[in-house]
Amino acid sequence: MEGKELFLMVEAISNEKNISQEDVLESLEEALAVATKKRNNIDAHVDIDRKTGEFNTFRQWMVIDDGENFVDDDGTEFDSELHIHAKDANGVAVDDFVREPMETEEFGRIAAQIVKQVIIQKVREAEREVIVEDYTKRVGEVIMVTVKRVDRGNVYVDMGGVDGMISKFDLIPNESVRKNDRLRAYIKEVKSSPRGAQIFLSRTAPDMMIELFSMEVPEISEGVIEIMGASRDPGLRAKVAVKSKDKRLDPIGSCIGMRGARVQAVSNELNGERVDVILWDEDPAQFVINAMAPAEVSSIVVDEEKNSMDIAVEEDQLALAIGRGGQNIKLAARLTGWKLNVMSVSESEDKQAEENQKISAKLAEQLGVDSEVADVLIDEGFVSVDDVADADVASLSGIEEFDTSIVEELQERASDAQLVQALGDAESSEVLMSVKGVDENLAQALIESDIVTVDDLAELSIDELLDIHDMGTEAASAVIMTARENEGWFD
Repeated sequence: MEGKELFLMVEAISNEKNISQEDVLESLEEALAVATKKRNNIDAHVDIDRKTGEFNTFRQWMVIDDGENFVDDDGTEFDSELHIHAKDANGVAVDDFVREPMETEEFGRIAAQIVKQVIIQKVREAEREVIVEDYTKRVGEVIMVTVKRVDRGNVYVDMGGVDGMISKFDLIPNESVRKNDRLRAYIKEVKSSPRGAQIFLSRTAPDMMIELFSMEVPEISEGVIEIMGASRDPGLRAKVAVKSKDKRLDPIGSCIGMRGARVQAVSNELNGERVDVILWDEDPAQFVINAMAPAEVSSIVVDEEKNSMDIAVEEDQLALAIGRGGQNIKLAARLTGWKLNVMSVSESEDKQAEENQKISAKLAEQLGVDSEVADVLIDEGFVSVDDVADADVASLSGIEEFDTSIVEELQERASDAQLVQALGDAESSEVLMSVKGVDENLAQALIESDIVTVDDLAELSIDELLDIHDMGTEAASAVIMTARENEGWFD
């Protein structure tokens, strides 16, 4: 084959398969080298001149360390036809090759078939790499696909000459999908495998809904409105939080559109999924109140240490706040990132009274005073011995029931209680950290929750421990089982 014909063939393959001409030439070089090896039982290297198209063939030997017992990566022992020791290699580095020119073979039918197979394989590999690279850059996009077939619940689609798959777990429940249907899907993941590029799509990802809103609402694509998060119960209900960078613009109205046209377009793409558009707020409590819509929140108590909030609603709002099967509260929790506990106003008041009673009893015990004095302190905002010990004398003296001598006595007792507590905490921390998996942070969190012995820790359930400290289910289970083992539960 003349150089001109060769380059025309390379260009044709390159254009047809959408891969570079250099990749095609490298594939051809490797194919010719493989054919030469098989025909002559030697190791060979073929080089194609990129200007003239001339073929140059070399016999080659891999340079190995001096010595015996050599075995290469393929399990081949030393062979003088394939290997050469470093002392005989004229300075060529180990693992490199000594090459000698040889006459380029005129290949027969079998050798030509080998060349063809290798080229096809290499071209496929190059095609796969191009597809993987292209679609890896597009992860996070929503594209239109055509259903090719449905097999065992999984949907195989055509993305415009490239195949993809929507797992049955990434399909909207109860959605009817048939061959030749056209639908939108979110590019979730791209993998390279020996069988080709594997592109996984989803119709249940919250990010898909975010992308659909970006397509439907110009203000989002222009950056005037920002989507701060989304949560979905695919096919049933979803919540999306938005904020506006322009105070004159209503982000909720913009996303809903005239007569609900924009949000309805998104809903239709998601098999009729009902979408609540809510206003994002930098204040976590207000954000949670917004996220609980359409239920009206009466009061909210924030526990930052446990990353949880207690939400109180009127009795007639309780079912609405929880939602069918807990749907509303679960979506709000996912959207805001907080653990949310919904209760009626009366339940909230009872819980608050119970907690105040515990705080009062603990404070009274630590200070050695009666419950009435403790209640007065709590009503004035002094809920712990630290608050009392560190308080300004004037602020405590300002309490109607207290005079200077009482204040001095209270602060002295509070300081003593702090010391006793510090010593007790240090001892408890040491005891708890004797359990494998309990570090200083976990020990401190346990002590703050009045878990001060290994027996207390062993009595906890996994959910209770996770409420105290966010550590993962497996880690929590291991810690509890170790504590129980240490306490002799299994003897």
